[in-house]
Amino acid sequence: MIPLLGEEEAQAAADAVRSGWVAQGPRVARFEQEFAATVGAGHGVAVSSCTTALHLALVLLGVGPGDEVVVPSLSFIATANAVRYVGATPVFADVDLATGNLTVETIDAVRTPRTRAVIAVHQGGVPFDTAALRKAADGWGVSLVEDAACAAGSSAYGRPAGAGAAIAAWSFHPRKLITTGEGGMVTVDDAGRAARLRRLREHGMNVSAADRHASAQPVLEAYLETAYNYRMTDIQAAVGLVQLGRLAGLVEQRRALAARYQELLAGIDGLVPVRDPAYGQTNYQSFWVLLNPAFGTGRDEALAELAARGVSARRGIMAAHLEPAYADVAPAPLPVTERLTRDSLILPLHHALTEDDQDHIVGVLRDLGRR
Repeated sequence: MIPLLGEEEAQAAADAVRSGWVAQGPRVARFEQEFAATVGAGHGVAVSSCTTALHLALVLLGVGPGDEVVVPSLSFIATANAVRYVGATPVFADVDLATGNLTVETIDAVRTPRTRAVIAVHQGGVPFDTAALRKAADGWGVSLVEDAACAAGSSAYGRPAGAGAAIAAWSFHPRKLITTGEGGMVTVDDAGRAARLRRLREHGMNVSAADRHASAQPVLEAYLETAYNYRMTDIQAAVGLVQLGRLAGLVEQRRALAARYQELLAGIDGLVPVRDPAYGQTNYQSFWVLLNPAFGTGRDEALAELAARGVSARRGIMAAHLEPAYADVAPAPLPVTERLTRDSLILPLHHALTEDDQDHIVGVLRDLGRR
């Protein structure tokens, strides 16, 4: 991944610095409003990362010690870590082979009477089945937190991936389509929840710093609960506003590049590229391919050969339950998760990728498939 950052972002950041307001302020408020409108949510609350967004989502829901939260192991480790931050227990569920996402069936297989919430990930930008999971969560009486870290610009059932989500967490890390360097967002449709999230990100204050400074009279703030410093700066938000204007064009370009990859890779036996699910469209934040036995070359050997020939590919999505941090967890069998993390790799896909680059990458894979 290469982030698309140019003179407009540099100028926006410089303007924020010159304004004298560099902490959380008016640009953050505008970025929240415009991002929420883009993803079809009622309210946006900007925070310091998607990890802190997930943490605040669980705090907001009152999840804590004694509770279980179902999560995919096939995800960046922050998804599971957020559950531990609130003292709850992460329970790993398996995923669908084609999408890498949780399904109603895989969640139902591991949920228990202690299950308080599910964190479902739109993995690599591939949307999960929002209609099915939201309906199931309502029926089970558990909260659904949507980890939309990679999903800006993806859609499900003709709507943005976050539209209709009770609570969703987003990332603006440089590996995502739009970036603020570091940064994240929580989106909700409930105004009361948004107000509490804004307190939680700012030490529990009942009035924001921006409102306090805007008042002509002294404001004596109160701290209503033990909370956190998870704020975004106006410098970051200024960059984010420019990036948000690029989103539609980036998605269009990435989908065109992905379609070309799929066409070029179609004739290689044993290699299965990621595709849109039947109910939605992915932004192709990550373009992964699954290597079946018919391919004839293992994932690690393929990565080594790609690197030797100048291609910066990466291993597939990690599995948290296989990491030392979760060695004390004994999950139910996760055969699909383990296959995907063992046998998939992520190919370069970014705005600077050329057709010649793609031809070279696919040529390396075609050579490996002939061995």
